[in-house]
Amino acid sequence: MTPRVVLALAAGLLAAPPSLAGQERREQATPRRLRAAAATGRRVPPTPRSVLGFEPGDDRKLADWPTLVRYYQALAKGSDRVRYHELGKSTLGAPYVALAISSARNLKRLDYYRRLNARLADPRSTKGNHDLAEALRHGRTVVLITAGIHSTEVGGHLTPAILAYRLASDTSAATRAILDAVILWLVPSLNPDGVTLVTRWYNRTLGTPAEGTDPPELYHHYAGHDNNRDWYAFTQVETRLMVDSIHNVWHPQIVHDIHQQDSDGSRLFLPPYLDPIEPNVDPLLVDGVNALGTAMAWELAGQGKTGIAINAIYDAWTPARAYQHYHGGVRILAEAASANLASPIDIPFERLAARGRGFDPRQRSWNFTDPWPGGRWTLRDIVTYQSDGAYALLENAARYRDRWLASFVTVQWRAVRGWKGWPYAYVIPRQQRDTVGLATLLDILHHGQVEIRTALHPITLGGQRFAAGSYVVVLRQPYAAFAKTLLEPQHYPDLRPYPGAPPLPPYDATAHTLPLLMGVTAVPVRDSLRIGLSAPVEPPSATPGYPGFAGTDAPRIGLYRSYDPAIDEGWTRWVFDTWKVPYVSLVDSVVRAGKLRDRFDAIVLPDQSRHALLEGLPLNYPPPYPGGLGQDGVKALRQFVQDGGTLVALNDARVASRSQSCSSRYATSSRASRTMSSTRPAPCSGSSSTPLMRWRGPCRPRASRGSRAGRRSTCWTRAPCV
Repeated sequence: MTPRVVLALAAGLLAAPPSLAGQERREQATPRRLRAAAATGRRVPPTPRSVLGFEPGDDRKLADWPTLVRYYQALAKGSDRVRYHELGKSTLGAPYVALAISSARNLKRLDYYRRLNARLADPRSTKGNHDLAEALRHGRTVVLITAGIHSTEVGGHLTPAILAYRLASDTSAATRAILDAVILWLVPSLNPDGVTLVTRWYNRTLGTPAEGTDPPELYHHYAGHDNNRDWYAFTQVETRLMVDSIHNVWHPQIVHDIHQQDSDGSRLFLPPYLDPIEPNVDPLLVDGVNALGTAMAWELAGQGKTGIAINAIYDAWTPARAYQHYHGGVRILAEAASANLASPIDIPFERLAARGRGFDPRQRSWNFTDPWPGGRWTLRDIVTYQSDGAYALLENAARYRDRWLASFVTVQWRAVRGWKGWPYAYVIPRQQRDTVGLATLLDILHHGQVEIRTALHPITLGGQRFAAGSYVVVLRQPYAAFAKTLLEPQHYPDLRPYPGAPPLPPYDATAHTLPLLMGVTAVPVRDSLRIGLSAPVEPPSATPGYPGFAGTDAPRIGLYRSYDPAIDEGWTRWVFDTWKVPYVSLVDSVVRAGKLRDRFDAIVLPDQSRHALLEGLPLNYPPPYPGGLGQDGVKALRQFVQDGGTLVALNDARVASRSQSCSSRYATSSRASRTMSSTRPAPCSGSSSTPLMRWRGPCRPRASRGSRAGRRSTCWTRAPCV
């Protein structure tokens, strides 16, 4: 089938008015019939209160994950519009749950609709015009709604329960239209371990000075707050479950990600996003994001909700947060203002702060049309904004089903046809210095559904010859944009509000070039390769072929774990666990007690500010959490070094003041290239790369060696300054 035929079919459907809602047989019950059904033993959806014991949104009320799971199981038993699925287990073994929500008729034919959507996701798989026309005519808009990835954003714990119950029980024409035209995959929490951790901490501290505070540990076991930046590296169990079980199976046209933001800005952010948009995102998807986010804001404003910002704060630069932008669908981020977890707060209008780019919460503007007047802000407000916003998104997905499907297949066919100016392919030689890096890179591409082939003959490019068997990624496939954005060097644009102004910084991440991150060569090919290529192949295993430390040679490692949790500590644990490095977590009281050399050969201080290391959490936290290392901890670490122990400080970790006669500085590779290029100090012993440590004052390392452990390099010494 030619691209012209595909686009003509899509255009024809775009021109036709939506008519699906009037075609399907209605299976909904009136409230009177629901009561009658209950009396006769028929299935009736349970209310959230009946299982949770409170109304979602009540002040100072949260539910842990086991309780929420019981509710979703009960809802599925009580409604023919809901199916409960356990996709697997979380990092700590909690059930990872997804709900399929649609009309009873659609749910009975779920596999049929999955197959239809798969044809749209890869139009090469259609057998002709009739095949594609059937998928466009009969398919449903597939929507994925996720919540709770950041577990202190507690509205996301409860909003899915409100939304699921509404869809399971409501008999309005709007809900019936949604159920007929949409297949919703609702994932109530992307981090179920954190739901329980935060809920139990909150309940423990209710009525104390610590009420409403963040828990004294990372709410994702390894990644902490970084767990929503894992959508191209796929390092965590939860990410892989979502990608493997939902994204790559159902190919949603719309992904709605529910978050919370600071409490003193807008009441809700919705797209459009700020510039820059990552250049490999299809323009039609950008148009869809802009249209849908603005439509949601318009709908909520019509309901009387104020303080809604669009085209502000957040950009759409990195695939680390936006998997679906490279897989044919739009990603709608919603960020509601936070309270103190589930405790209400009062915010006078004059305390609203203009920290976010693109708007002022105390000024009316085109993208912030009705400022919030200030006042009391509660968990009820949060879940109302979130659930009504999600419902508005679903109404749009139903009303414009034809347009969403036609847009989806158009984006996919453009990718298969190839974009002008893009390389034809990337060649990745099989022989690489870092075989684990090569396997990891290929595994990431494979998880992103990128087709990887091998060359059946040698390849010559620019005078270089690559052996037969080299890996080839042709950028003429449905997910070519995902491959290109991860294989090419990123060039963040120089954005300035006016000539001569300093450049605007990115929201967060800027670089995601896998060959640079993994130390792997990938060569762009501008013209077609005139050689044979294999069918798509499975990549080699990315599991580190390293047995780990064992026996008497194993160093005794202590990893400092602050109660003021540091994400770097979690990632360091992940590296150690992945590479089978034995370690013991050290808390403040253990370090302060001293005699560390009796137990440890090396102690690692993760990247954390000096204030956080020394002072820790404030005194409103209950014992043993406040206080940090303190001077007793500093003395103990100094004694540990003097006794011959090895102290490893990662990145900016330090416990000595700058005024002391001797200090050390540690940096990642990126930091090294940024902060040390002007001084050009000699490389550390054993390292041929850019130096990663800078020494000042009379102190000098007695012995140094280079170390590489998966994600960072650093220099270790037996005589650092503390």
